[in-house]
Amino acid sequence: QGEPVESGGGSVQAGGSLRLSCLASGPTFSNYGMGWFRQAPGKGREFVADINWSGTKSYYGNSVKGRFTISRDITKGTIYLQMNNLKPEDTAVYYCAKADESEVDDATISDFGSWGRGTQVTVSS
Repeated sequence: QGEPVESGGGSVQAGGSLRLSCLASGPTFSNYGMGWFRQAPGKGREFVADINWSGTKSYYGNSVKGRFTISRDITKGTIYLQMNNLKPEDTAVYYCAKADESEVDDATISDFGSWGRGTQVTVSS
């Protein structure tokens, strides 16, 4: 598999929940950190959350902290983003990406080199 594949986007009302999935299986991904980013219309790509190769350490952007949870199922080669209490400002295309390293504690967007095509999340008020 050459790039991550996102799924699970959709439309939801404010206060609702969605769970995004990112299929990233095989040795290409298993030893690397993974991250979620988003891009709203007319804005730059924003960091949402990332997780290290083993799924034991995760980090969040300030705008989603306490509402979103990133997790990783190593056996399924899948990374999840559970999004609760969604707000209209969460509306964006969400991208999954592979980090260049196994740990992501100091990672920036430039440290992610393989990107999926994105999945749209729309939150209505």
